[in-house]
Amino acid sequence: MMNLHFSEEVATALANNQPVVALESTVITHGLPYPQNRDTALSMEQAVRDGGAVPATIAVLEGRITVGISPSDIERLASAPAGSVRKCSRRDLPIAVGLGEDAATTVAGTMIVANMAGIRVFATGGIGGVHRGHPFDVSADLIELGRTPVAVVCAGAKSILDLPLTLETLETQGVPILGYQTDTLPAFFTRSSGLPIDARVESAEQVAHIIHAARELEAKHGILITVPCPEDIAVPEEVAEKAIQQATEEADAQGIHGKEITPFVLGRVVELTEGRSMAANRALLRNNGLIAAQIAGELVKIQAVPTV
Repeated sequence: MMNLHFSEEVATALANNQPVVALESTVITHGLPYPQNRDTALSMEQAVRDGGAVPATIAVLEGRITVGISPSDIERLASAPAGSVRKCSRRDLPIAVGLGEDAATTVAGTMIVANMAGIRVFATGGIGGVHRGHPFDVSADLIELGRTPVAVVCAGAKSILDLPLTLETLETQGVPILGYQTDTLPAFFTRSSGLPIDARVESAEQVAHIIHAARELEAKHGILITVPCPEDIAVPEEVAEKAIQQATEEADAQGIHGKEITPFVLGRVVELTEGRSMAANRALLRNNGLIAAQIAGELVKIQAVPTV
Protein backbone atom coordinates (compact mmCIF):
# COMPACT_ATOMS: atom_id res chain seq x y z
CA MET A 1 0.00 0.00 0.00
CA MET A 2 1.46 3.35 -1.05
CA ASN A 3 3.20 5.32 1.70
CA LEU A 4 2.20 2.83 4.42
CA HIS A 5 5.14 1.21 6.19
CA PHE A 6 4.91 -1.47 8.89
CA SER A 7 7.36 -2.49 11.56
CA GLU A 8 8.32 -6.15 11.26
CA GLU A 9 6.56 -6.97 14.53
CA VAL A 10 3.26 -5.39 13.49
CA ALA A 11 3.38 -6.84 9.97
CA THR A 12 3.97 -10.33 11.38
CA ALA A 13 1.17 -9.99 13.94
CA LEU A 14 -1.33 -8.85 11.31
CA ALA A 15 -0.31 -11.62 8.91
CA ASN A 16 -0.78 -14.21 11.67
CA ASN A 17 -4.12 -12.77 12.85
CA GLN A 18 -2.73 -11.81 16.25
CA PRO A 19 -4.32 -8.97 18.25
CA VAL A 20 -2.93 -5.53 17.43
CA VAL A 21 -3.83 -2.19 19.02
CA ALA A 22 -3.20 1.12 17.27
CA LEU A 23 -1.82 4.02 19.34
CA GLU A 24 -1.67 7.70 18.43
CA SER A 25 1.46 9.84 18.51
CA THR A 26 0.23 13.35 19.39
CA VAL A 27 0.55 12.34 23.04
CA ILE A 28 4.29 12.22 22.31
CA THR A 29 4.60 15.60 20.62
CA HIS A 30 1.64 17.70 21.76
CA GLY A 31 0.30 16.20 24.97
CA LEU A 32 3.02 16.00 27.62
CA PRO A 33 6.45 17.57 28.27
CA TYR A 34 9.70 15.67 27.79
CA PRO A 35 10.58 13.12 29.16
CA GLN A 36 7.07 12.31 30.47
CA ASN A 37 5.85 12.13 26.87
CA ARG A 38 8.42 9.50 25.95
CA ASP A 39 7.89 7.50 29.13
CA THR A 40 4.11 7.58 28.78
CA ALA A 41 4.24 6.40 25.15
CA LEU A 42 6.53 3.52 26.09
CA SER A 43 4.45 2.57 29.14
CA MET A 44 1.29 2.61 27.03
CA GLU A 45 2.92 0.23 24.57
CA GLN A 46 3.89 -1.98 27.52
CA ALA A 47 0.30 -1.91 28.79
CA VAL A 48 -0.87 -3.19 25.40
CA ARG A 49 1.69 -6.00 25.60
CA ASP A 50 0.58 -6.78 29.17
CA GLY A 51 -2.95 -7.16 27.79
CA GLY A 52 -1.78 -9.71 25.24
CA ALA A 53 -1.62 -7.62 22.06
CA VAL A 54 1.00 -6.00 19.85
CA PRO A 55 1.18 -2.18 20.05
CA ALA A 56 1.29 -0.21 16.79
CA THR A 57 2.11 3.43 17.50
CA ILE A 58 1.40 5.38 14.32
CA ALA A 59 3.24 8.47 13.04
CA VAL A 60 4.55 10.03 9.84
CA LEU A 61 8.34 9.84 9.73
CA GLU A 62 9.96 11.95 7.01
CA GLY A 63 6.86 11.51 4.88
CA ARG A 64 6.46 7.79 5.53
CA ILE A 65 3.22 6.78 7.25
CA THR A 66 4.58 4.28 9.75
CA VAL A 67 2.54 1.66 11.60
CA GLY A 68 4.63 0.61 14.56
CA ILE A 69 7.35 3.17 15.19
CA SER A 70 10.47 2.13 17.11
CA PRO A 71 11.59 3.24 20.60
CA SER A 72 14.26 5.37 18.96
CA ASP A 73 11.58 7.02 16.80
CA ILE A 74 9.56 7.73 19.95
CA GLU A 75 12.63 9.28 21.57
CA ARG A 76 13.30 11.46 18.52
CA LEU A 77 9.70 12.72 18.34
CA ALA A 78 9.51 13.23 22.10
CA SER A 79 12.65 15.35 22.21
CA ALA A 80 11.93 17.34 19.03
CA PRO A 81 11.70 21.14 19.46
CA ALA A 82 8.18 22.43 20.13
CA GLY A 83 6.33 23.13 16.89
CA SER A 84 8.71 21.15 14.69
CA VAL A 85 6.40 18.13 14.31
CA ARG A 86 3.09 18.62 12.48
CA LYS A 87 -0.10 17.71 14.34
CA CYS A 88 -1.66 15.42 11.79
CA SER A 89 -5.40 14.98 11.26
CA ARG A 90 -7.17 13.95 8.02
CA ARG A 91 -6.40 17.23 6.24
CA ASP A 92 -2.72 17.06 7.18
CA LEU A 93 -1.82 13.55 5.98
CA PRO A 94 -1.23 14.45 2.31
CA ILE A 95 0.72 17.55 3.34
CA ALA A 96 3.02 15.63 5.67
CA VAL A 97 3.55 12.84 3.14
CA GLY A 98 3.95 15.16 0.18
CA LEU A 99 6.49 17.40 1.94
CA GLY A 100 8.36 14.55 3.60
CA GLU A 101 7.64 15.85 7.09
CA ASP A 102 7.53 14.34 10.56
CA ALA A 103 3.97 14.36 11.87
CA ALA A 104 2.16 13.00 14.90
CA THR A 105 -1.28 11.55 14.26
CA THR A 106 -4.34 12.74 16.17
CA VAL A 107 -7.31 10.51 16.98
CA ALA A 108 -8.73 11.17 13.51
CA GLY A 109 -5.38 10.68 11.76
CA THR A 110 -4.69 7.47 13.66
CA MET A 111 -8.14 6.08 12.88
CA ILE A 112 -7.59 6.63 9.16
CA VAL A 113 -4.23 4.87 9.14
CA ALA A 114 -5.42 2.05 11.42
CA ASN A 115 -8.31 1.38 9.06
CA MET A 116 -5.96 1.36 6.07
CA ALA A 117 -3.71 -1.09 7.92
CA GLY A 118 -6.52 -3.44 8.95
CA ILE A 119 -6.25 -2.65 12.68
CA ARG A 120 -9.70 -2.51 14.24
CA VAL A 121 -8.97 -1.39 17.82
CA PHE A 122 -7.31 1.87 18.82
CA ALA A 123 -6.50 3.16 22.32
CA THR A 124 -6.10 6.81 23.24
CA GLY A 125 -6.61 9.14 26.20
CA GLY A 126 -9.58 11.36 25.42
CA ILE A 127 -11.12 12.26 22.07
CA GLY A 128 -11.63 15.81 20.83
CA GLY A 129 -15.05 17.37 20.74
CA VAL A 130 -16.96 20.65 20.71
CA HIS A 131 -15.11 23.49 22.46
CA ARG A 132 -16.73 25.32 25.35
CA GLY A 133 -18.13 28.67 24.29
CA HIS A 134 -17.31 27.94 20.64
CA PRO A 135 -20.05 25.59 19.38
CA PHE A 136 -18.86 25.79 15.78
CA ASP A 137 -15.38 24.62 16.75
CA VAL A 138 -15.90 20.88 16.32
CA SER A 139 -12.98 18.44 16.40
CA ALA A 140 -12.33 16.37 13.30
CA ASP A 141 -12.24 13.36 15.66
CA LEU A 142 -16.04 13.39 15.88
CA ILE A 143 -16.49 13.47 12.12
CA GLU A 144 -13.95 10.68 11.67
CA LEU A 145 -15.79 8.51 14.17
CA GLY A 146 -18.83 8.86 11.94
CA ARG A 147 -17.10 7.56 8.82
CA THR A 148 -14.22 5.27 9.77
CA PRO A 149 -14.95 1.76 11.18
CA VAL A 150 -12.38 1.63 13.99
CA ALA A 151 -13.21 0.99 17.66
CA VAL A 152 -11.74 3.72 19.87
CA VAL A 153 -11.02 2.97 23.53
CA CYS A 154 -10.76 6.20 25.53
CA ALA A 155 -11.66 7.92 28.78
CA GLY A 156 -14.44 9.84 27.06
CA ALA A 157 -13.98 13.28 25.55
CA LYS A 158 -11.55 15.67 27.20
CA SER A 159 -13.35 17.31 30.11
CA ILE A 160 -12.22 20.77 28.98
CA LEU A 161 -14.81 20.47 26.18
CA ASP A 162 -18.55 21.03 25.97
CA LEU A 163 -19.54 17.43 26.69
CA PRO A 164 -23.32 17.67 26.05
CA LEU A 165 -22.71 19.21 22.61
CA THR A 166 -20.02 16.62 21.94
CA LEU A 167 -22.52 13.84 22.64
CA GLU A 168 -25.09 15.50 20.39
CA THR A 169 -22.57 15.61 17.55
CA LEU A 170 -21.65 11.95 18.02
CA GLU A 171 -25.35 11.04 17.94
CA THR A 172 -25.73 12.96 14.67
CA GLN A 173 -22.77 11.03 13.27
CA GLY A 174 -24.40 7.72 14.27
CA VAL A 175 -21.59 6.68 16.63
CA PRO A 176 -22.54 4.18 19.38
CA ILE A 177 -21.05 5.09 22.78
CA LEU A 178 -20.35 2.23 25.16
CA GLY A 179 -19.62 2.63 28.87
CA TYR A 180 -17.05 0.10 30.09
CA GLN A 181 -18.42 -0.93 33.50
CA THR A 182 -20.08 2.48 33.81
CA ASP A 183 -23.53 3.94 33.16
CA THR A 184 -22.31 7.47 32.41
CA LEU A 185 -19.80 9.12 30.12
CA PRO A 186 -16.36 9.44 31.73
CA ALA A 187 -14.87 12.93 31.58
CA PHE A 188 -11.17 12.21 30.92
CA PHE A 189 -9.35 12.56 34.26
CA THR A 190 -12.72 12.73 36.08
CA ARG A 191 -14.54 9.39 36.29
CA SER A 192 -18.02 10.63 35.36
CA SER A 193 -19.66 13.55 33.59
CA GLY A 194 -23.12 12.42 34.69
CA LEU A 195 -24.14 12.20 31.03
CA PRO A 196 -25.73 9.02 29.63
CA ILE A 197 -24.13 6.57 27.22
CA ASP A 198 -25.86 4.22 24.75
CA ALA A 199 -25.06 0.93 26.47
CA ARG A 200 -23.13 -0.38 29.44
CA VAL A 201 -20.73 -3.27 28.83
CA GLU A 202 -19.08 -5.39 31.49
CA SER A 203 -16.29 -7.16 29.65
CA ALA A 204 -13.87 -7.09 26.74
CA GLU A 205 -15.78 -10.03 25.27
CA GLN A 206 -19.03 -8.04 25.12
CA VAL A 207 -17.27 -5.14 23.41
CA ALA A 208 -15.69 -7.50 20.88
CA HIS A 209 -19.11 -8.95 19.99
CA ILE A 210 -20.44 -5.43 19.33
CA ILE A 211 -17.45 -4.59 17.13
CA HIS A 212 -17.90 -7.86 15.25
CA ALA A 213 -21.63 -7.20 14.80
CA ALA A 214 -20.84 -3.77 13.34
CA ARG A 215 -18.46 -5.41 10.89
CA GLU A 216 -21.07 -7.99 9.90
CA LEU A 217 -23.58 -5.18 9.36
CA GLU A 218 -21.01 -3.41 7.16
CA ALA A 219 -21.25 -0.32 9.36
CA LYS A 220 -19.08 2.54 8.13
CA HIS A 221 -18.83 4.33 11.48
CA GLY A 222 -16.55 3.85 14.46
CA ILE A 223 -17.49 2.68 17.95
CA LEU A 224 -16.54 4.61 21.08
CA ILE A 225 -15.67 2.56 24.18
CA THR A 226 -15.40 4.87 27.17
CA VAL A 227 -13.44 3.73 30.23
CA PRO A 228 -13.35 5.68 33.52
CA CYS A 229 -9.97 6.82 34.81
CA PRO A 230 -8.68 4.48 37.56
CA GLU A 231 -10.46 5.47 40.75
CA ASP A 232 -7.39 5.81 42.95
CA ILE A 233 -5.89 8.57 40.80
CA ALA A 234 -8.88 10.29 39.18
CA VAL A 235 -9.32 14.03 39.81
CA PRO A 236 -12.49 14.94 41.77
CA GLU A 237 -15.08 16.62 39.55
CA GLU A 238 -15.19 19.86 41.53
CA VAL A 239 -11.39 20.25 41.44
CA ALA A 240 -11.21 19.55 37.71
CA GLU A 241 -14.12 21.83 36.83
CA LYS A 242 -12.75 24.80 38.78
CA ALA A 243 -9.38 24.46 37.01
CA ILE A 244 -10.98 24.01 33.58
CA GLN A 245 -13.19 27.08 33.95
CA GLN A 246 -10.24 29.26 34.95
CA ALA A 247 -8.02 27.90 32.14
CA THR A 248 -10.78 28.37 29.55
CA GLU A 249 -11.38 31.97 30.64
CA GLU A 250 -7.64 32.64 30.38
CA ALA A 251 -7.56 31.19 26.86
CA ASP A 252 -10.43 33.46 25.78
CA ALA A 253 -8.80 36.49 27.37
CA GLN A 254 -5.54 35.79 25.52
CA GLY A 255 -7.28 35.19 22.18
CA ILE A 256 -6.17 31.56 21.97
CA HIS A 257 -8.39 29.60 19.59
CA GLY A 258 -8.56 26.69 17.14
CA LYS A 259 -6.13 23.82 17.56
CA GLU A 260 -4.13 25.80 20.13
CA ILE A 261 -6.94 25.81 22.71
CA THR A 262 -6.65 22.18 23.85
CA PRO A 263 -2.89 22.13 24.59
CA PHE A 264 -3.10 25.52 26.34
CA VAL A 265 -6.05 24.59 28.55
CA LEU A 266 -4.69 21.14 29.38
CA GLY A 267 -1.34 22.66 30.30
CA ARG A 268 -2.94 25.24 32.59
CA VAL A 269 -5.11 22.57 34.20
CA VAL A 270 -1.96 20.63 35.04
CA GLU A 271 -0.57 23.73 36.76
CA LEU A 272 -3.81 24.57 38.55
CA THR A 273 -4.27 21.00 39.86
CA GLU A 274 -0.59 20.83 40.89
CA GLY A 275 0.09 17.94 38.55
CA ARG A 276 -2.88 15.79 39.53
CA SER A 277 -4.44 15.96 36.07
CA MET A 278 -1.17 14.87 34.42
CA ALA A 279 -0.85 11.88 36.75
CA ALA A 280 -4.45 10.90 35.98
CA ASN A 281 -3.84 11.39 32.26
CA ARG A 282 -0.85 9.04 32.28
CA ALA A 283 -2.71 6.43 34.34
CA LEU A 284 -5.80 6.43 32.12
CA LEU A 285 -3.64 6.10 28.99
CA ARG A 286 -2.06 2.94 30.37
CA ASN A 287 -5.41 1.60 31.54
CA ASN A 288 -7.01 2.22 28.15
CA GLY A 289 -4.12 0.45 26.41
CA LEU A 290 -4.57 -2.61 28.63
CA ILE A 291 -8.33 -2.82 28.07
CA ALA A 292 -7.97 -2.22 24.32
CA ALA A 293 -5.54 -5.13 24.14
CA GLN A 294 -8.02 -7.40 25.90
CA ILE A 295 -10.75 -6.32 23.48
CA ALA A 296 -8.48 -6.97 20.48
CA GLY A 297 -7.71 -10.43 21.85
CA GLU A 298 -11.40 -11.27 22.21
CA LEU A 299 -12.07 -9.97 18.71
CA VAL A 300 -9.45 -12.32 17.27
CA LYS A 301 -11.16 -15.24 19.03
CA ILE A 302 -14.54 -14.34 17.54
CA GLN A 303 -13.08 -13.97 14.05
CA ALA A 304 -11.44 -17.38 14.34
CA VAL A 305 -14.80 -19.11 14.83
CA PRO A 306 -16.08 -20.31 11.44
CA THR A 307 -19.54 -19.12 10.45
CA VAL A 308 -22.13 -21.73 9.51
